[in-house]
Amino acid sequence: MLDIENTALAVIDVQGKLSGLIHDHEKVQTHIQYFIEAAKSFSLPVLWSEQAPDKIGATIKPIKDLLDPVARPIPKRSFSCYGALAYVERLQEISRRQILITGIETHVCVYQTAHDLHRHGYEVHLVADATSSRKVFDRDMALARMRDEGIIITTTEMAMCELIRTADHPRFKEVVSHLKRR
Repeated sequence: MLDIENTALAVIDVQGKLSGLIHDHEKVQTHIQYFIEAAKSFSLPVLWSEQAPDKIGATIKPIKDLLDPVARPIPKRSFSCYGALAYVERLQEISRRQILITGIETHVCVYQTAHDLHRHGYEVHLVADATSSRKVFDRDMALARMRDEGIIITTTEMAMCELIRTADHPRFKEVVSHLKRR
C-alpha cells in the first residue's frame, strides 16, 4: 500500500502531438494533472521525463504548466527513464522507494521504466487510468505483462485513497470532488 512519506510521482513523456494520439487521451491527461496537483498538496517529489524532446516536442502545456514550479524535465534517449543518468541521480536524491507512474506510452517508455525500477528494488505502482498507448491492445498487453512481473496496477481512486488513508484527512473533500468529476 502507498505511504505518503515514501512515495514519488513519475510523469513520463506526455509530449507533443503524440499525446493527442493516445487512446482516451483527455481522461489520461486529466488524471495526470490531478496527480501533479496532489503531489504538490502532499509534498510528493516529482520525476518528469521527456523522450527525445528535440524530435517529439516538449511536454504539453497544461501538464508542463503544473510541473514547472515543482520539477524540471529530464530529457532522455533511452525508452526507460532508468537509462538516463540524471533520472537515476534524481531517484537517489529524493530517496523514496514507492514510485507512482503515470504517462505515455504504456507499452514502451512506461513499461520499460516500470520494469527497470522494479528490477532495481523500487515498489512500482502503475496508475492504469493515467497511462495509455495509441492502441488499446498495446496498452492492455503492457498492463498484463507488468502485473505478471510483480508491478502493482492501481487506479486514480485507489492510489489517492491509499495516500490519504482516512476520510478525516484534511484533503479528503478535495480528493472526493475530483473523483466525482471523472
